Amino acid sequence: MLERLNQAMEYIEEHLDGTVDAGELARIATTSEYHFRRLFSALAGMPLSEYLRRRRLTLAGAEVLAGERTLLDVAVRYGYGSGEAFARAFRAMHGVGPGEARQRGAVLVSQPRMSFRLVVEGSSSMEYRIVEKPAFRIVGRRARVPLVHEGVNPAIAEFVRGIGPEQVERITALSGQEPRGILSVTEFFSDSREEGVPLDYYHAVAAGPDAEVPDGLDVREVPTGTWAVFRATGPFPQALQEMWRDVFTQWFPSNPYEFRPGPEILRVGALVEAAEAEAELWIPVQRAAG
Repeated sequence: MLERLNQAMEYIEEHLDGTVDAGELARIATTSEYHFRRLFSALAGMPLSEYLRRRRLTLAGAEVLAGERTLLDVAVRYGYGSGEAFARAFRAMHGVGPGEARQRGAVLVSQPRMSFRLVVEGSSSMEYRIVEKPAFRIVGRRARVPLVHEGVNPAIAEFVRGIGPEQVERITALSGQEPRGILSVTEFFSDSREEGVPLDYYHAVAAGPDAEVPDGLDVREVPTGTWAVFRATGPFPQALQEMWRDVFTQWFPSNPYEFRPGPEILRVGALVEAAEAEAELWIPVQRAAG
């Protein structure tokens, strides 16, 4: 897998002044395009589109300073339809426009070429189980919040505080199957996992498909599917966020599964100590092709 990812990165470098076909990248990496984008974001810390933009503007910056091509030629070479669009993108990354950079030899920003190498982080095993789960409903309250990678998410904390104990009790009473109890459910609507990307967050339970839902609650219908279930115990919320990271950067590349679109479900149990929690993370998966 590691070798194929680096072959995909080589393909990117060879096509930065043309079209980078995400489908071809996925083919080289022997995975689906959807999974390749998710895996790239998890490993690289930025979406594929952002990496391509930054690499192209890095190469464009070198050509601007060299002065061998007109600014419009450089813009067209790296995929910009007009000099104005190129100037805006150039300034957003480098802090100066291309004309200014050429005139005064400004200091520019560089996005290094990325490659993947083996770091021995897998010496500790990850416990998981595979569950074939029939259709069910996520029932509770929903909010649109930004992604926070480390620490408590202030938007989620404020949202949960505003629900109120009576409504939490009504939601809890609807819990009818695994994972039981109040759940933190997140669902992304883009391939990006960069800080601040919007997502749907549910403070909810897993209810049966025929559960009677009281007025005022949000419902997410979840079809029959396969789930990988992971367990972790540690400081809250750091251990839970690290578990999420390890699933995408270590478990997926090492196992014959890929992520399928759907909600990601976190059940946090009782605190073991003052700042520690037991948790179970449910990730929707499917067997990888081939």
